[in-house]
Amino acid sequence: MELHTLKPAAGSTKKRKRIARGQGSGHGGTSTRGHKGAKSRSGYKRKRGHEGGQMPLQMRLPKRGFNNPNRVVYVGLNLDRIQSIAEKHGLSSITLDALVEKGIVKKTDRVKLLGGGELSKRLDVTLHAATASAKEAVESKGGTVNLV
Repeated sequence: MELHTLKPAAGSTKKRKRIARGQGSGHGGTSTRGHKGAKSRSGYKRKRGHEGGQMPLQMRLPKRGFNNPNRVVYVGLNLDRIQSIAEKHGLSSITLDALVEKGIVKKTDRVKLLGGGELSKRLDVTLHAATASAKEAVESKGGTVNLV
């Protein structure tokens, strides 16, 4: 056996179909596209989800629910969570910048103070919103609640 005598096994390779290279190729004329119609034209592209004029699936299925564009979503932080954050990081005032810096909330989040749990020391809190019970609990310990 020598390198110049090597051949692939019989039937393992095929010639590629050369389309639109004249009648002698067997693939000339309409170039395997059939006669007329959109699919025979250049630039034809089927639209995504098109079902040949039948009502598409995404339009047949029922739509559910309502998405209110004016809804304000808050990230809630309870008093006991604020207390543990202050103790862990040695903070006497909780601000939005401090919470973002410590990785507790994202920069784009709106934060609301909730009244769950209890405070054991004085804290100054600056957030977007607070419940009445949370505000009362912070002020009873001598702290302040500032809303941004």
